[in-house]
This record gives sequence, structure tokens and C-alpha cells, in this order.
Amino acid sequence: MAASDSNKGVNFLASTLATPVSPAEAALRPLSFSDFTGQLKTIDRLKIMVGAAKKRGEALNHILLSGPPGLGKTTLAFILGNELGKAVRVTSGPVIEKAGDLAGLLTSLEEGDILFIDEIHRIPKTVEEYLYSAMEDFRLDIMIDQGPNARSVRLSIPRFTLV
Repeated sequence: MAASDSNKGVNFLASTLATPVSPAEAALRPLSFSDFTGQLKTIDRLKIMVGAAKKRGEALNHILLSGPPGLGKTTLAFILGNELGKAVRVTSGPVIEKAGDLAGLLTSLEEGDILFIDEIHRIPKTVEEYLYSAMEDFRLDIMIDQGPNARSVRLSIPRFTLV
């Protein structure tokens, strides 16, 4: 499901596996680093990373944000998307139950998009293994069918940023 704020040129995407981002919620979020209050060291580092990615013409490297609820992790993911001019897809770790869920999310991304997984520590271990290859090699090897009909299918995915 997609919601866009056409007045500000920001494209917010929410996964069908997660609660959609309401237009009202999107309108209240800071849209740039200069709008974000606090965490100056973190903001300075993120600005450098965004600037470097833009100069290289590549997707931003993956980023791990950690901290208690209300710290601004989700907001920072949206700011990164806005600063890079890329879409942000939001989901939650507990709703990604199997590799197929992850494959659906990753194959729907476009080059340079941001995938924000809230509570990523709650992803099942088996799904984590698929996520690692997606992050490192930007591909997924998925098993189709079972028994003698089983086969592996390699899916190439666009270079994305996991936050």
C-alpha cells in the first residue's frame, strides 16, 4: 500500500505485511536532517553517508539503528529516503515469518530504495540467513517445491538499503 505526500515530494511506502503509514502520520514526521531535533553526532554521520552515496551514484550502505522506542529510528529511515529521493518500505520483524515473505518485500523494491524493518531482532533465524545473502550479494536463492521436484531459483534483487 502506498501513501504519498505530493505537496512535499516524499514517497512513503508501507509493506502489505505491516501497518500502513497514514497520510496524517507522514505529514507530522520531519522530512530532512535539519528538521530532526537531537542526536547531532548521529545526524552528522548520516549526512556524510548520504553525501557519499550520492557522489558515488550508489545505494546507501546498510545501517543499524538501535535504541528504545521513541528515539526516532523510523523517522530517521524516512528522512534518509527523502534525502536520497528514494521510497521507504516499512515492515516489522515479527510479520516476516518465512523466506517467501522476505522475497516478496525485496523483489518489490526499486534500485536504491530503503527497507526499514522495525524489531528486526524478531525475524526467525531461517529468514535471517536469506536476508544476509540479500544484503551482501543482492540475490536470493529460494527453494521451490519439495522432494524430487524441488529446485533452487536464484532471484536478483535491486541494490537496496536495509535500515
